[in-house]
Amino acid sequence: MTTKKLLLLSTGGTIASVVSDSGLVPGESGEALLKMLGRIPYKIVVKDILELDSSNIQPEEWKLIAREIYKYRNDYDGIVVSHGTDTMAYTASMLTFMLQNINLPVVLTGSQVPMNVILSDAPGNLQVAFAAAAKCAPGIYLAFERQVILGCRSVKVRTTSFNAFESVNVPPVARVTSDGFEIQKPEKVSNGQCVLNTNIDANVSLVKLFPGFDPRLLHAMAQSGCHGIVIEAYGLGGMTYIRRNLVAAVGKLIQRGIPVIASSQCLYERSDLTKYEVGQQALLQGAISAHDMTSESAITKLMWALGQGMDVAAVAKFFNTNVAGEVTLN
Repeated sequence: MTTKKLLLLSTGGTIASVVSDSGLVPGESGEALLKMLGRIPYKIVVKDILELDSSNIQPEEWKLIAREIYKYRNDYDGIVVSHGTDTMAYTASMLTFMLQNINLPVVLTGSQVPMNVILSDAPGNLQVAFAAAAKCAPGIYLAFERQVILGCRSVKVRTTSFNAFESVNVPPVARVTSDGFEIQKPEKVSNGQCVLNTNIDANVSLVKLFPGFDPRLLHAMAQSGCHGIVIEAYGLGGMTYIRRNLVAAVGKLIQRGIPVIASSQCLYERSDLTKYEVGQQALLQGAISAHDMTSESAITKLMWALGQGMDVAAVAKFFNTNVAGEVTLN
């Protein structure tokens, strides 16, 4: 069997961090990570493209990472991106939309402890990421703590534990068990042509609703240049309309051409604006359901949609479209 040729794109993060006077900072190269990992059964080429804590990974970096993946997509069997954990789910979600119909597996990974520390989780995560890049179907994934997650379904749920990420509302794509690398179910493989599209509008906001939230804050966001809002509403998507009439504010924003996406504060299961009056009122005003999408996926999908020049109606249609497994529609 021919040895798989993989590319490691290094961007920094905890996995590549070293001790400094100001705390942990990225300082190890991709080659250093590979050397510390030891022998692996793949041919690995390394390219350092960033050296950042992922708290500093922003839309400009998303575009750079997407361009690098697109540039090398036909030269390798798979690509691994080493990345800090704090914003990795956002990056994985955005790459899903920027690189639709990607023709090879792209796997993001990182660690909770630097690679150069004894008993770090970094070697295991990198090993699983390389295995996923060699064995999974084309797509954007995140590998962590012996499981492989669809990138647009990944959420960081713990700050210090090794099982920092979970696959939300769908099972993991693959797991590592005593039987080896096991793909849980066949993944849907698109036959479309991969297109790089990094046009996004980052002038959006993600708001968590709480009792007493003043709807005037939404208008203030719009006046400050916000072009779209994701609201983490209550339960199935309920919004206040007594005294502090958030529902009316949503309607006015939509009339102004600013799409408002209603997701749930609950990590698991779906939003459903049709079930309760407090959801139906928002639906009547034009609120768009995020269904069972993660907040990370909803906000990046909104950025991408607005970057294509979509109006409210087009955004609503797009959010009722399953691009790459990010949403369940039934």
